[in-house]
Amino acid sequence: MKSASKKILAILLVVFMLISLAACGGTASNQQKDSEKPVVNNSDKESGKSEESAKGLDKIAFIVADMANESQAFSSRMFQKYGKDYNFEVIILDAKGDVQAETQAVNNAVAQGVKALFVNPNDINAIVPALEAAKKAGVVVGLYSSDLPVDKQSARDFFVGVNDNMAGEAAAKAFIDKFPDGATIVEIGGQSGHDAQIKRHDGFNNAIKDTKIQVIDYKATQQWSTEQAMAIMEDMITKHGDKTRACLSTGTMVQLALSRLQRLQIWKDCS
Repeated sequence: MKSASKKILAILLVVFMLISLAACGGTASNQQKDSEKPVVNNSDKESGKSEESAKGLDKIAFIVADMANESQAFSSRMFQKYGKDYNFEVIILDAKGDVQAETQAVNNAVAQGVKALFVNPNDINAIVPALEAAKKAGVVVGLYSSDLPVDKQSARDFFVGVNDNMAGEAAAKAFIDKFPDGATIVEIGGQSGHDAQIKRHDGFNNAIKDTKIQVIDYKATQQWSTEQAMAIMEDMITKHGDKTRACLSTGTMVQLALSRLQRLQIWKDCS
């Protein structure tokens, strides 16, 4: 029975992942207004459903790394929209980019009696003890978008996401193809400690090894934040001038940072 439930949850997660991937390609002009952000539910009373309407539904939780990230806000809306189609009452808990807050959110969800957790962790190592405790309590644990390290994957039941190593390799190929005679570049990563950031960085640097592409500076953002990416880009422009190209592996935060590059005409085709 538990095995069948895991399969249903995994299928649900695939649906949400496929839908929310579209949000990762949004532009800055598509950023949500505060009034349009989904409600963050932290208790039974705030779940958006009365006891009457929720009766008979299995309660699950989607723990968002940071609702300020456009793609994660979109994902949370999709969980709430489609959860009922699979007989789930979905509560949303926002970690707001804080590692300790995300651990507490897992503990809170378990205390509320959820059947399953879907977690997009801020830090793939720090979240492990909380997930292990959730599994020990009989909760099905699914990782969404960001997976755990290989040696710690026993702390979750399944994972649904994209191949971020391949994304980094694709960015590297774009540089190698565009600059066959070589180039010095800077790299701006996504949220430090996030699975996607680590794998994109590794995929990119492994692919450019033994090529004429040289990374002379690298820095990751503290959150998936357009503003942070912009600030890092401006610092790198000041530090390195117009002698470099740039690679950004930060998803939706890329657009505004690119505007800084375009002013100095140092951005070439890297997609």
